[in-house]
Amino acid sequence: MGKTIIEKIIGRNTGCEAKAGDIVTVNVDRVMIHDIFIPFVAEKFEEMGFSKLWDPDKVVLIYDHLVPASQVDDTRHFRIGDAFAEKYGMTHVHRSDGICHQLMTEAGYVKPGDIVFGTDSHTTTYGCVGAFSTGIGYTEMASILGTGTLWVKVPQTIRVEIEGKLPENVTSKDVILRLIGDLRADGATYQALEFAGSTVENMSVASRMTMANMAIEGGAKCALFTPDQKTAEYCGIALTEAETTLVGDPDAAYVRRISYRAEDFVPVLACPSQVDNIHPVKEWAGTKIDQVFIGSCTNGRLEDLMAAAEILKGKKVAPFVKLIVTPASRKIYREALGNGTLAILTEAGAIVTHPGCGLCCGRTGGILTDGERVVATNNRNFLGRMGTSKVEIFLASPKTAAACAVAGEIVVP
Repeated sequence: MGKTIIEKIIGRNTGCEAKAGDIVTVNVDRVMIHDIFIPFVAEKFEEMGFSKLWDPDKVVLIYDHLVPASQVDDTRHFRIGDAFAEKYGMTHVHRSDGICHQLMTEAGYVKPGDIVFGTDSHTTTYGCVGAFSTGIGYTEMASILGTGTLWVKVPQTIRVEIEGKLPENVTSKDVILRLIGDLRADGATYQALEFAGSTVENMSVASRMTMANMAIEGGAKCALFTPDQKTAEYCGIALTEAETTLVGDPDAAYVRRISYRAEDFVPVLACPSQVDNIHPVKEWAGTKIDQVFIGSCTNGRLEDLMAAAEILKGKKVAPFVKLIVTPASRKIYREALGNGTLAILTEAGAIVTHPGCGLCCGRTGGILTDGERVVATNNRNFLGRMGTSKVEIFLASPKTAAACAVAGEIVVP
């Protein structure tokens, strides 16, 4: 019997045969803690009686949700985080360098075949480079900090195959939203999504990141892409033989197989107020909007900003519409500044903010009020996420979002 990618990763990590449903203890390659959870992790770690980290070099602390501070209590998280890092010898601490999920792969903390855990549900993002990564709570994180291990159940796998060339103005965001709509929000609960096919192979690592990032919105435990030359170049490595064989075997046991023709995809929206409430953009055309947000760990990368700039070049944001652009990292900010992308966006009327989570989690400016609508490129549109519970949030690709900013209403890009 063949193996799925997740079975191969866990099997190699543990040195044992791993099949879906097995309970195994894995050796953790890297962990990420962000600013929201560090006070709770620190408290639980010391409550458990640990006196040192299992490996300080494998622990990454990232301040991204709460920077710059927008509430008085935010600074408590910084003080506790800094004190914990100093006390236990942590050297990988990022203060306002960007969003945790962007930095973990961009800074080289995650490699193909790694097993990584983070205190955020969108830790699934690192599957874009062929790593098993998933979110956990602060109690589990504290336990890993002291032991370097964690027990997991090997997930079953849904294989998603996409063949062909995507139509113009259709992006990987449209693909993953369509999949979430088909699966529903709980359709892949505690299962791995394994992506394959010519469409996936032709995607950039950044586009794969978007899909892996939103896998959790379908309930998935993780999302996995086979490492290839694009992965190697992005990670700055030469793939080992083991890494190149992280591919799902034809005779592997999949709980479900889903196939798509790329040509059948169209620009879509996740409509208020559930991520699986998916509709073609054209069904909502003409709906007036108040704001557009382009950024987040889902779509704040250079290719996303450039796609938006392509739509906005030579145009202006519609009157009375605010366009907020938030690069996912300092590196992306500098690249977008250097190649003229930010100039195009600002000339069109965009407000460009510092790298970080920003409006995605309802912080650091841009929140809305009753009756207002926003088209956003992030990953969740739940009630109250960007202001009051009467704000309507539509999730879309950067191309669709940029086109809406110009029109002042929902339009097909």
